[in-house]
Amino acid sequence: MVEEVVEEVVEEEKKKKKRWLLLLLFLLALVLGGGYYLWSHSSSQPLIAGDYLPNIKDAKKMSDQEIKAIEQQAVDASKFNMVIKPQAIFENSQAEGSLYIQNPATNAYPIDVVIHLDETQEQVYASGGMAPGFEINGAKLEKELAPGSYPATATFNIYDESSQEKRGQVQAGLTLEVNS
Repeated sequence: MVEEVVEEVVEEEKKKKKRWLLLLLFLLALVLGGGYYLWSHSSSQPLIAGDYLPNIKDAKKMSDQEIKAIEQQAVDASKFNMVIKPQAIFENSQAEGSLYIQNPATNAYPIDVVIHLDETQEQVYASGGMAPGFEINGAKLEKELAPGSYPATATFNIYDESSQEKRGQVQAGLTLEVNS
């Protein structure tokens, strides 16, 4: 009877060992399979364009003139011209004066123009948005100024038309004359 109990215990231990061994083998297979899956799906094979490019059918080479026209469009889009008269005369600080600002139609970007007095940095005028081809031919000052001559700076803020984000700025000097 003792022998039977000992045999049962030994067999039970063998079964437990087999279960553990099978579990470890299963986990090992799972880890190896997962590793292989990750390795095979993460390694990229180089693509050689010539292997998949079909023969030319309807395409034709662009002429040098067409290429130059496209390059010129890119250059034109990067250029900016500012137009402002160097002197604006106002009869008094509430009257409309001879302020002239233009965003030429050849420009590719909308702008706004802000004028500050050089001495105090006080803003005396803001144009609001101006698309290419628009101009201001006379405007009123936003601040009251005593009669006199005021050196000022006009800042042209340049914006991207599609994103409405500021792309840059340029400045020009001018003189504001208030007569009375």
